[in-house]
Amino acid sequence: MKSDAINVPQNEIAAFLYFSPLSTKCFSAPFTMTKQQANWSPYDNNGGSCVAIAGADYCVIAADTRMSTGYNILTRDYSKICKLADKCVMASSGFQADVKALQKQLAARHLIYQHQHNKQMSCPAMAQLLSNTLYYKRFFPYYSFNVLGGLDNEGKGCVFTYDAVGSYEKVGYSSQGSGSTLIMPFLDNQLKSPSPLLLPAQDAVTPLMEAEAIDLVKTVFASASERDIYTGDKLEIVVINADGIRREYMDLRKD
Repeated sequence: MKSDAINVPQNEIAAFLYFSPLSTKCFSAPFTMTKQQANWSPYDNNGGSCVAIAGADYCVIAADTRMSTGYNILTRDYSKICKLADKCVMASSGFQADVKALQKQLAARHLIYQHQHNKQMSCPAMAQLLSNTLYYKRFFPYYSFNVLGGLDNEGKGCVFTYDAVGSYEKVGYSSQGSGSTLIMPFLDNQLKSPSPLLLPAQDAVTPLMEAEAIDLVKTVFASASERDIYTGDKLEIVVINADGIRREYMDLRKD
């Protein structure tokens, strides 16, 4: 007995169905299914920009508050700045889930240090701890790009800039994040940091007064938000000096 069914090869899938005009039997036209490569990643980049400027007796750290993924804004009011100690603050861009995990790890290590030494970490000590923590995870890195700022043991401003696996440098100013390629040339033009190759080594702190540094930070973010879609909404500025820590805010573009 002859079967009315159409033989479909095993490696093909019937997709387009139609009915015969002479009967109600269902027929199918085969097509070849193409294999697709899995495209999952454990990382994301949530954008945003961070800036830090060190002065003779102060440090200014600033970041915008927009958090994005792709062309979507997840929130317009997310702080990228974390206080690690009384005279040490970190601003981070990149994958904010990894940033939160990094902040939690640093807080735990700082708490252990306080119990063992009965004092808080200095900013240079925290800078070394951050480098060690990032380098420890170098084979599956924290996808975070950090600037650390504060006051050293002499009360002078200091800024440390990092890559994702813990390589760091003490500088007078730095920027990280999606807008850093727009911000750094402007800072280089205005502040002209001395080369680290000069002998004898020159002090990296900037010659600006505190109010001038704050105005400069506001200017660079207003400029970056015009060109970078991941930077905007609001600017958070943290100022560290001998009187403590204070915060300022400024509105940025919201589109």
